Amino acid sequence: MDVCLVIKARLEELGFEQKDLAAAAEVTESYVSQLLTRKKLPPAPNRTDIYEKMGGFLKLSSGKLAKLAEAQRKEELKRGFEDPPAPLFEEVRELILRRCTPERQQQVRVIFEKQPFGELERLVTQKLLDVVKRVARGELENEEWVHDVARLTGQTYEQMRVIILEFLDTDVFHVSGENCISFLKPLIESWDIDLSTLGMEIVLNHRLVPGHPKKFEFVEVEREPHHPLEDEPGLAEFLQDDSLSGNATREEIEFLRRLRFKGKRPTPLYYYRELQNLRDPVHFRAVER
Repeated sequence: MDVCLVIKARLEELGFEQKDLAAAAEVTESYVSQLLTRKKLPPAPNRTDIYEKMGGFLKLSSGKLAKLAEAQRKEELKRGFEDPPAPLFEEVRELILRRCTPERQQQVRVIFEKQPFGELERLVTQKLLDVVKRVARGELENEEWVHDVARLTGQTYEQMRVIILEFLDTDVFHVSGENCISFLKPLIESWDIDLSTLGMEIVLNHRLVPGHPKKFEFVEVEREPHHPLEDEPGLAEFLQDDSLSGNATREEIEFLRRLRFKGKRPTPLYYYRELQNLRDPVHFRAVER
């Protein structure tokens, strides 16, 4: 069942309006309207708190809206995964480059322009998103922090809540200029990368995120054949869902099994997307003989 239809039906049954639901979820009425008219994809339940707030206001059983939203997202995201990823918006790339340290900026710019949305650009963008999302997720229910960011960017509290929720639900393939200008820009002070090791140092705005610079290194881990490891839970779910993995070959599944992660647990949809990337010839170069 469509999560939007359920919400609309309950609003009508209880005699409430969209503005009442928006106030309960601490978001703007415009955001609720866009969700209910399907102009926006329902956010991922593990990246937002609105389903719990909406469900309580609409007197629905705990977790019902989240389950409906997850099922709807899976269907809609599957349809979108067939298309190859588009390059980043020019304004997104420019903002990311401007935050690079001056001594590295020109060198990185040349690589970005030579290989649009190539390995380096995706790696850098993903790391910046990961760091800021971690901060945002931890501070989402901190009203004082949300008010501080809102004041810094000239937004209302409700508008900033919407910006954060949408930012948490984006990924490297869909990050927008609005995401960056409204949220990534005020939190990222600067970043640098060692092009030989791909180790990154990210400095956050100390007024909003006190602490030391964040350092990351790219680590490739190979799986030893004589030390079999259990499947990731997300991979196990992916393999059990025929709508996601029904036509995957044995070689493709073995490739997915070899993927290793540090500090994160990928979802079944991640493995579906990785499978599509593996099959897309645009991601590979021909071998010269």
